[in-house]
Amino acid sequence: MDSKISLTRRSLLKAGAATALSGLATQGVWAAGSDKPEKEEVKIGFIPLTDCASVVMASVLGFDKKYGIKIVPSKESSWPSVRDKLVNGELDAAHVLYGLVYGVHLGAGGPKKDMAVLMNLNHNGQAITLSKKVSDKGAVDGASLAALMKKDPREYSFAQTFPTGTHAMWLYYWLASHGINPMKDAKMITVPPPQMVANMRIGNMDGFCVGEPWNHRAIVDGIGITAATTQDIWRDHPEKVLGTSAEWVKKYPNTARALTAAIIDAGRWIDASLSNKLKMAETIADKSYVNTSVDVINQRILGRYQNGLGKTWDDPNAMKFYNDGAVNFPYLSDGMWFLTQQKRWGLLKAEPDYLAVATQINQIDVYKDAAAMAKVSVPKSPMRTTKLIDGSVWDGKNPKAYADSFKIKA
Repeated sequence: MDSKISLTRRSLLKAGAATALSGLATQGVWAAGSDKPEKEEVKIGFIPLTDCASVVMASVLGFDKKYGIKIVPSKESSWPSVRDKLVNGELDAAHVLYGLVYGVHLGAGGPKKDMAVLMNLNHNGQAITLSKKVSDKGAVDGASLAALMKKDPREYSFAQTFPTGTHAMWLYYWLASHGINPMKDAKMITVPPPQMVANMRIGNMDGFCVGEPWNHRAIVDGIGITAATTQDIWRDHPEKVLGTSAEWVKKYPNTARALTAAIIDAGRWIDASLSNKLKMAETIADKSYVNTSVDVINQRILGRYQNGLGKTWDDPNAMKFYNDGAVNFPYLSDGMWFLTQQKRWGLLKAEPDYLAVATQINQIDVYKDAAAMAKVSVPKSPMRTTKLIDGSVWDGKNPKAYADSFKIKA
């Protein structure tokens, strides 16, 4: 394994330069006139997680140059920090939690500001980790966790990464699907992704939901087990987005389009081959990005899973960055789903106009223009249908009824 991925940073950068140059030689995708990006340097925030990869690789491999911009990745410490820097304009855009963008737009979980989602960055690839302390007592999945909590009552603590974010919603949905009310039966805490493993090590929580590589890292460090993957909860679920403010898109429309196209290209490159995934894992493992060992990242990016209890499997629904363009389209129904869950858990007090909010935030026209530049087809409908872990079907048609249909809620 190591010999295959011992590509030096220098040779990777050379390969990237070649990729970029061949792209520039074959297609002039931006014009010097009216289509020219208004802003040539674009500062993009990211949190140290595997799913920041398409933002990082767009910069490292020069896909940004092809569209007349320079992406400057900016490593951030926590989701509240990303939120604040997007709101005050310190960052142009960010690799960010879907539900965070929606929360800010509606004034839930912080300052209120009109926000924008330019594209979806990835599907799948998060997980729920339970501590060795509870797995040693038999809690290895949702059903056995529920049984342990009944048999051995005490205050159980679970961590997510941001109150309105994706990890909070996956954690709450999973617990509720096993009869555990996250708002009444346990204590919920917020911890930044890179600090999850350290907090579990000192006994601060019984479980957490976070993006990779931190679930796999908990197994490698011998302190946790994987109880569920988020693709078990919703196959091909939306995860991180390229988020910014509505004001920024209005001020820099050409830049927004160029940025989106460059990151679509990078996602397509990652998903194109096994060797590309391994090159990506080596690049983002660097201390300037995720700061962990390559082995902690590459196993799950290749779909090679283990649960920390001896079970191993190949997951066909591991993290995807492109999947023939299906990943990147900002479906309105995806954004609306997060609103239904924020309403379910009392994070939104009033009933939102689900479709109007999603239409305002998700920049479908910008995405379509960027997809045309990147030569990627777009879905026929901005809605999609899925069946979740508890058997409920989400199609975006009647969001109010869906939000009200859950027996377990705040």
